[in-house]
Amino acid sequence: MKSGFVAIIGKPNAGKSTLMNVLIGEKVSIVSWRPQTTRNKITGILTSSAYQIVFLDTPGIHTPRTELGGYMMKAVSSAVNDVDVILFVADAVREIDSRDIELLKEYAGTYINVVVVINKVDEVLPEKVFSEIEKLKDIEGIHKIIPISALKGNNISLLRDELIKLMPDGAQYYPEDMITDRTVRFMTAEILREKALKFLAEEVPHGIGVDIRKFKEREDKPIIDIYADIICEKESHKAIIIGRSGETLKKISSIARQDIEKLLDSQVFLKTFVKIKEGWRDDGNTLRDLGYDKREI
Repeated sequence: MKSGFVAIIGKPNAGKSTLMNVLIGEKVSIVSWRPQTTRNKITGILTSSAYQIVFLDTPGIHTPRTELGGYMMKAVSSAVNDVDVILFVADAVREIDSRDIELLKEYAGTYINVVVVINKVDEVLPEKVFSEIEKLKDIEGIHKIIPISALKGNNISLLRDELIKLMPDGAQYYPEDMITDRTVRFMTAEILREKALKFLAEEVPHGIGVDIRKFKEREDKPIIDIYADIICEKESHKAIIIGRSGETLKKISSIARQDIEKLLDSQVFLKTFVKIKEGWRDDGNTLRDLGYDKREI
């Protein structure tokens, strides 16, 4: 069969996670309109009888200002090592800029196949898409440029077919029913963080993390008890996360529980707390506790 690895990279909020979920046909990476939603290197696996493509969704490329940011950028650099294709996601709305060009020249100059997708074409006029493609015509080494809409599904089949062609002959790396190598505990934390991103004010999300303190099935009932801490950096952030009379935290927990129950195919009792850890994004021990360990990348 054909099998190989594809690293999905690009700047924050270009639609990388949405694209991977659509290509696989399952939700593996959490999605938010906020930049830098993805913090880890997330594996998504697409398998058929003829091929297996292992996608690596990565954090948005940015200049790190914290230890957490440094971890995220290391996740990007490790993802592009030993892959068969780099899938570079550009944003048609925000336009391809000099940083995109610089990154593409760097990656296209390697032995790795580079495919560029210009995402969100459903939000701009065709003339705008053509002008973005023109910016890339002088970069040597780009295998293909494909305009897409990950949200609407435009040209996704075309992109998938192109990626299959670029896969070498090889072995099947994962069982056919496996869509990610991440644990259910990790996925549970990500679901809770996604729902927090949905409801919280703009100044809070970059400063939150999720720690799953308890994850255990009851012996007497088919119910999984999950105790989780939402970690924030300031007292004022804690007040925003909890909300008036606890309403915001209740909303976050209720919607997260529904998605977690679908993931686990089980009834879930979710108890969520909010804890303050000032400067946790620069604290190595806390970062490791929350799953952001550079040594494991």
